[in-house]
Amino acid sequence: MKHVRRRVVRRVTRVAAVGGLLLGGAMVAQAAMASEPPGAPATRAAPSGTAGGSGPAGAAGGTAATLAAKLGTARTAGSWIGADGRPVVAVTDAGAAREVRGAGAVAKVVPHSMDELKSATARLASAPRVPGTAWAVDYRTNQVMVEADRTVSAGDWSKLSELASGIGGFVHMERMKGAFTTRLNGALPILSTGGRCSAGFNVSDGQRDFILTAGHCGPTGSIWFADSQGNQKLGSTVRGTFPGNDFSLVRYDSGSAGQGADVVSIGGGKGVRITGAADPSVGQRVFRSGSTSGLHDGQVTALNATVNYPEGAVTGLIQTDVCAEPGDSGGPLFSEGVALGITSGGNGDCTTGGTTFFQPVTKAMAALNVRLLVSAQNAGGAQGATPAPAATAGQGAMAPNSASPGSSAPVTGATEGQTLLAQLTDTRNIAPGLLIVAVSLILLIATRFIRAEQDRRAYRRYYSATWG
Repeated sequence: MKHVRRRVVRRVTRVAAVGGLLLGGAMVAQAAMASEPPGAPATRAAPSGTAGGSGPAGAAGGTAATLAAKLGTARTAGSWIGADGRPVVAVTDAGAAREVRGAGAVAKVVPHSMDELKSATARLASAPRVPGTAWAVDYRTNQVMVEADRTVSAGDWSKLSELASGIGGFVHMERMKGAFTTRLNGALPILSTGGRCSAGFNVSDGQRDFILTAGHCGPTGSIWFADSQGNQKLGSTVRGTFPGNDFSLVRYDSGSAGQGADVVSIGGGKGVRITGAADPSVGQRVFRSGSTSGLHDGQVTALNATVNYPEGAVTGLIQTDVCAEPGDSGGPLFSEGVALGITSGGNGDCTTGGTTFFQPVTKAMAALNVRLLVSAQNAGGAQGATPAPAATAGQGAMAPNSASPGSSAPVTGATEGQTLLAQLTDTRNIAPGLLIVAVSLILLIATRFIRAEQDRRAYRRYYSATWG
């Protein structure tokens, strides 16, 4: 009976070992396939300020910007994309209007040139700073729009109104609901002791990879984690600026952004593949993703906006009617797969709506001397390209409302910093499969050794009995 039990145990052990070998081999194969990116690998070949590709995107904004630059700021007052997708240029005289129409764009004759409008914003900037205010040139109405939130006192509002009246009737004053604040509380969440932000875009200096995010998210030295328990460390802030500008670099502890570096999250395990970077156009449909509110869209309403946050003034921002909420700070702004900006702040929320401002991504990358990580198939065309002067991410022949975020892609992430259980259950990790294969081989070897030892002992017992 004892011999029968031993044979059963050996047989079960051999079956388990063989099954383990098959399972481990399948896991290794699955991990190898899962580790292959769905498209071309990310590369560091995208120069900042380039659209990273050709096609209809960029045609309208590029045409309008080129015309405005050619005619000069004394004869033009900005450009934008019309509802039909055609480029529109504001001009101050009939001769400029003929040139614009001759180039195939729409001309709108306005009373105030860009020189006059910029002079007005300079007057506003030279006055004592009032937190809770913002201003930008509205190209479509040929006005300077000055906004004040609920925190601005009646006395400060009166002083601002008097200043605006002295500049001219084209400075329009408006009270806003809520308060202009940074959105600190992507677009995957990144957390530190200072609060919660969203990851923006992955960039590289040619040696190491970084997360480009908002400068107000944390000062140099801030430590960032991917989880609220502090188990999954991402890296630390190594450079940044706020106020004045609003951008910073978080250096990955591993030195690499890993797989999916060219993809920004839009929620639900989905993402959008980023193909390049550019400056937006007024009227362009854009998309913003953040770790708090997810994916939302809207239009660019102004460029070179100034916001007076409680912490200080930030200039040169992209103004939009896209909503955002606390925790969305640093998240990406993009359209048709082209990186445009990183979330700075604003007012309102995604229930009532509001205004949100973004740090232009091209300006941030140029200041930090980094390049966007994009897929290899897009980097080849962008290598060595000359940065466009402005508005290279326009919607081309498309109407603004027909734009899309960009091509979809799954969101992936590196296993570094994961808990042991998470790593063992990650189908992209080859280690669990190899571990099962190794254990199965040990079991097979052990069963053969045990059987040989049992046979040797049985042989000795048999002959020792016959020797009597």
